[in-house]
Amino acid sequence: MSPTMNAYKKNQINTATSEQLVLMLYDGARKFTRQAIKSLQDGDMQLAHQNLIRAQDIITELMCGVNLSAGEIAEKFLYFYRYMQEQLIQANLKKDSQYAQEVLSMLDDLRNAWAQIISQAQSPAAPSAHDNRIAL
Repeated sequence: MSPTMNAYKKNQINTATSEQLVLMLYDGARKFTRQAIKSLQDGDMQLAHQNLIRAQDIITELMCGVNLSAGEIAEKFLYFYRYMQEQLIQANLKKDSQYAQEVLSMLDDLRNAWAQIISQAQSPAAPSAHDNRIAL
């Protein structure tokens, strides 16, 4: 990544809300999972391994951000994240892109739902996202 892009990314991260940071994490996990799937299909196991580890690291970050005091919904997010971790591990161990494909599908759904929550929270008629804290 060029120094200009690095500076742009750092600024984007430093000025993002917590809701936007979660969205960025979803985007990053999706990116690395997609790259891992392609690498597995192309037979580049080393690159697949690297991308699967990166996706796992991001999911670990998402797990660390779960607000357990939010109750049952937080527990469900934690369960989903643990399941995704296990599927990525299986994809890596078995060199099978189907496991990663399942995770990508789940990440797509979570990312789209999260983007919709952010969009609704930003609409003038909606209460603030901070008023309706959810598990993340």
